[in-house]
Amino acid sequence: MAVGHSPPLPAPLKPDISLIPEIESLTSTRRTGRRVVVPRWLRRAVGPVLLLLVWQVSSATGVLAPEVLASPGTIARSAGGLVADGTLPNAMGVSLRRVAAGLLIGGAVGVTLALLSGLSRLGEDLVDATVQMLRTVPWVGLIPLLIIWLGIGEAPKVALIALGTAFHLYLNVYAGIRGVDAQLVEAGQSLGLGRWGLVRHVVLPGALPGAMTGLRYALATAWLALVFGESINADAGIGFLMNQAREFFRTDVIVVCLVVYAFLGLLADAVVRTLERLLLQWRPTFTGQ
Repeated sequence: MAVGHSPPLPAPLKPDISLIPEIESLTSTRRTGRRVVVPRWLRRAVGPVLLLLVWQVSSATGVLAPEVLASPGTIARSAGGLVADGTLPNAMGVSLRRVAAGLLIGGAVGVTLALLSGLSRLGEDLVDATVQMLRTVPWVGLIPLLIIWLGIGEAPKVALIALGTAFHLYLNVYAGIRGVDAQLVEAGQSLGLGRWGLVRHVVLPGALPGAMTGLRYALATAWLALVFGESINADAGIGFLMNQAREFFRTDVIVVCLVVYAFLGLLADAVVRTLERLLLQWRPTFTGQ
């Protein structure tokens, strides 16, 4: 070999283009095989199903005595009987009317006071201190006074629900109004919006997320207040069924009423979530990973 001459380099290997689809298919299969996608509704149902299973096994083996807590099968049969004779639907209708009336009155009062206090410094000076003082009073402790003032009919029950819901809406709407970004207000002013234009197009939309949060808290409190309210000489409603079942040690009927309370609460929360998706489409949020 002559000095100063290097051997020729081998020609570069050309990839086989025909193998690319097979490689991509194999890679895709491996990636999907690492993580099995489970439907979200199935994951959420695992906990309740396991709880029911443990409950039923404990009742069937005698670990859980019937007089302490009825089995899920007994509760299901009792629920079917209450639905068949119309007792449970009638009780649900009465309770729903009470909650709707109390929520409407409490919501109107709470939102009105929040608007007065949040939109005006004078309104804040006149309203906020009084509301903050009253909200620290346990509203359940007002039952004796409500009975004295309003009697033992429907009025104290509705008033108790209204009291329980008004403060949640007031606090969250007020916080939502005062939490609006000042730069948005300045931008609205620079565009020529007047006071009421700012309130309509900037402040109220900015306070809407807080109002939705307050509505969710208010609904949860409304069902809690209903339980206490229907203990005031009630002759109809879900609470009346529970009181009757307590006198006869019917744990199955008591659990049915509790399940109905939970179901109605979840239904109300689902309605608020739907409203949030419809009214807050402009507000992207983190939904988890």
